[in-house]
Amino acid sequence: MRNLPTVTKNLLIVNLLAFLAMLVLKTQGIDLNNLLGLHFFKASDFHIYQFFTYMFMHANWTHIFFNMFALWMFGCVVENTWGSRRFLFYYICCGVGAGLAQEVAQYVQYSLEHLSEYDSVATQLGNIPMADYLNLWYTVGASGAVYGILLAFGLTFPEERIFIFPLPVPIKAKWLVCIYAAIEIFSIVNQTNDQVAHLAHLGGMLFGFLIIRYWERHPESYYGGRLKGEEFFESLKRNWETRKGKRAPEEPASASSVKRETDWQYNERKQKNQEEIDRILDKIRKSGYDSLTKEEKKYLFDQSNS
Repeated sequence: MRNLPTVTKNLLIVNLLAFLAMLVLKTQGIDLNNLLGLHFFKASDFHIYQFFTYMFMHANWTHIFFNMFALWMFGCVVENTWGSRRFLFYYICCGVGAGLAQEVAQYVQYSLEHLSEYDSVATQLGNIPMADYLNLWYTVGASGAVYGILLAFGLTFPEERIFIFPLPVPIKAKWLVCIYAAIEIFSIVNQTNDQVAHLAHLGGMLFGFLIIRYWERHPESYYGGRLKGEEFFESLKRNWETRKGKRAPEEPASASSVKRETDWQYNERKQKNQEEIDRILDKIRKSGYDSLTKEEKKYLFDQSNS
C-alpha cells in the first residue's frame, strides 16, 4: 500500500471503509446503501449529494472486489501519468457522469411504462405505492468511474498488452476498451435484466472520453507520457508565470537581458515550442509513450523542466 499513488490508495481505503460500515450498520437495521445510493430523481429519497456518495457504496463482496481490483490495476498507472489532482478530478467527473446516465435510463423506463399514471405497482410482494416503488430505484458502485479509468488507460497506452482472465493470450489495451464497451451495449440492447447499471458504465466512459478530448484540444492543460504529472504541471505553470513577464527562465532579471529578444522573436519561439509539444503529446495519445524516439523523450523532459 505504501507504493500506491496517493489518490488511488485513498480511494481504495474509503471504498473499503464505506463497505464495512454498510455491513455493520445493516446489522443495526440501517441501510447505508439506501441512504447514500443514487435514487431516481423523482423519488422522495433522492438527494443531490447522492451523485457523489453512491460511487463509494457497494452491494456485496464480489461487487467491491472487482471494482477495487480494476481501480488498483489501471488507476495506479493513470494517476502516475497524469498526477493526483487531475486523476481525482477525472475520477469524480466520470462517476458523476455515470450517475447522470443512470438517471436518464431510469427516466426513460419511467416514461415508457407510464408510471406517472398509476398510484401503485403490482409486485410479487403485493401492491406497492408508487412513492415507495420509486424509492426502490437506486444505484451503488464505483463501476462508472472505474470504466472511465479503463478508457483513460486504453487511450493513453493503446498498444500496452494486458493479460485478462480467461483469455489465453494478452490483448492490447485499446481492444480491451472496445470489448468492454461492446459488452455493455449488447447488454443494454438485449435487456439482460441482470440488475447491473450498464448505461451507467457507458456513461462513465462517455464522460471520460469527452474530458480527454477536451484536454487534447487544449494541450496547454494536458500533459502525458510517463513524466510525473504533478511535477510536469507545476513546471509548466512556473514556466508560464516566468514567460508572462517576458523573461526567459535561465536569464537574470535585468533590463538588458529582457531586450535581447524582441516580442516577435519570443512569440515565434514560443509557438514553435508549443507546436512540437503538441505533436509529441498527440503521438503519445495515439501510440503510447514507448513510441517516442529518444530525442522526443528528451525534448518533452527538457520542456517540462524549463
